[in-house]
Amino acid sequence: MIQYTAAAAMIFMSACSNQQAAPAAPPPPKVTISEVDVTAATYYDEYPATVTALNQVDLRPQVSGFITGVHFTDGARVRKGQLLYSIDEQLYAANYQQAVANLKVQEANINKAQKDANRYHELDKADAVAKQLVDNADAALEVAKKQADAARANIQAVQTSVRYTKVYAPFDGIIGISNVKTGAAVTAGQTLLNTVSTDGDLAVDFNVEQKDIFRFSNLLNEKAHPGDSTFTLAFGEDVYPNPGKIILLDRAVNPQTGTLKARLSFPNKNNVLKAGMNGTVRVKNNSSGAQAIVIPYKAITEQLGEFFVYVPGDSNKVSQRKVVLGKPLGSNIIIKDGLKAGDKIVTEGVQNLREGIKVTIGTPGAAAPKK
Repeated sequence: MIQYTAAAAMIFMSACSNQQAAPAAPPPPKVTISEVDVTAATYYDEYPATVTALNQVDLRPQVSGFITGVHFTDGARVRKGQLLYSIDEQLYAANYQQAVANLKVQEANINKAQKDANRYHELDKADAVAKQLVDNADAALEVAKKQADAARANIQAVQTSVRYTKVYAPFDGIIGISNVKTGAAVTAGQTLLNTVSTDGDLAVDFNVEQKDIFRFSNLLNEKAHPGDSTFTLAFGEDVYPNPGKIILLDRAVNPQTGTLKARLSFPNKNNVLKAGMNGTVRVKNNSSGAQAIVIPYKAITEQLGEFFVYVPGDSNKVSQRKVVLGKPLGSNIIIKDGLKAGDKIVTEGVQNLREGIKVTIGTPGAAAPKK
């Protein structure tokens, strides 16, 4: 009797244990499903850019010597033809005087040779002189004339050197900080004196990929309208108030980077933009209200640098689908690839999902809370 009771107790305890080992499965997570649709989207493509002058010249002396004068204030606005630097011209002025004197000597030689040639020709008419002497006189006259031509050319060269002792502004613009002071020795073609650049309008250069060349070519050929905000320039969170316009595309694609340089022009009336500044060019999408697939950003999951959404399938099981992200638009984001109009995706409750899990589809706002 005691053995029977013990056996019954063991059977009862085993049954209880089995019931505890098999708890009820948790219910499928609740999610919200939305249908993908195309909608009007205005956004900006962004490109790293550099501000540069439309026209910029490095000033270098064309003669060697010592600086005798600096005739401007560093950073000032200069006018075309304004005197900027003077170089000691004493040596070049002396060379000019010597060249002028040499020309006078050659002209005197021409006069003497001409008289000799005339005299020999008169004697030749009377057959009173050898023909060879007449020929020699004519040759001497030609040599004297050529020497005079060379003397005149030398004068022009020396005059040019004298003019080059003065350095003038090549155009209206802003001049930088001088690299030389009065008394400094400079070498022709080597010493950098200063740099002058235009400042009324400044250029902004940036690189576009090959796939975008056709788009930018169309923008270049379109007639710009006043106030057109297709191109804007940003520095961090600050956006330059005046829009720009595209003025050129480079002649060829860079084979190393696969990009093409584009150039914009921006007005710079208040001299806010400075050559060398780095910013971001913002290019509005092709047309205002362009159609695009836009979904809530919260529907996106990321794994190892790739992005996915969950799509419902048979028996309410979800699967991952890879997508290519475009520009963010507030709490939404543009999808470049991976979805099309009419597709259905999970927009709420994605934090509780994994590949192949069965879900319960609820109404918006009824998704399970984050764990």
